[in-house]
Amino acid sequence: MRGVRDTVLAPLISEKGAMLAESSNQVIFKVRPDANKIEIRKEVETLFKVTVLDVRTARYLGKMRRVGRNTGRLPLWKKAIVTLKEGDRIDFFGVG
Repeated sequence: MRGVRDTVLAPLISEKGAMLAESSNQVIFKVRPDANKIEIRKEVETLFKVTVLDVRTARYLGKMRRVGRNTGRLPLWKKAIVTLKEGDRIDFFGVG
C-alpha cells in the first residue's frame, strides 16, 4: 500500500508549465505510472494545501537508448496537469 507522499514524484518545470501556471492556474507534475486521478488529487491537496478542480493525465513510453550494440528502453512515466482553484497557487521557486 502506498503512503501519502508516494504518488507525486516531482514538479515538471518547463516553459509550457510556466505559461500554464500564469494563464490558467495549472501545475504539471511527474507522477507514478500506476497512479490514478483520485490519488493525484488527494496527494496534491494534502501536500500543498490547495483545492484541485481538475486532473488530466498523459502516459509516456520510455525512449529507446543504445550503448554500443545493446539497446534498452528508459522507464515509462506519467504526467499530470492539475488545475487549481482561482486564488490558490503553488510557487516552487519562492519568487514574488
